[in-house]
Amino acid sequence: MLDNNNDLGASLFKTWTEKQRSDEIEKLVQGFRNGVPVGILLKMAETVAGDKKKAKKYLKKFMTADERTAAIGSADEVMAPLAKSFLS
Repeated sequence: MLDNNNDLGASLFKTWTEKQRSDEIEKLVQGFRNGVPVGILLKMAETVAGDKKKAKKYLKKFMTADERTAAIGSADEVMAPLAKSFLS
């Protein structure tokens, strides 16, 4: 079953407007504030946004500098470089 849905909804998100993408990433940030792991936030933000560059833009828009710094600090050793690349 997962083989058929391994794009995490990417094909659906491609049909969304920028407003819909923005709203969804704002919800993901709220989820992060409520305990969703930073790795899930980053992967889903990239998937919804369509690419890393857009995801970074949205994350910067919806997260304060302190939140981004804290998110980088909360990432485990393996996830830290990725978190830094998205949130710095």
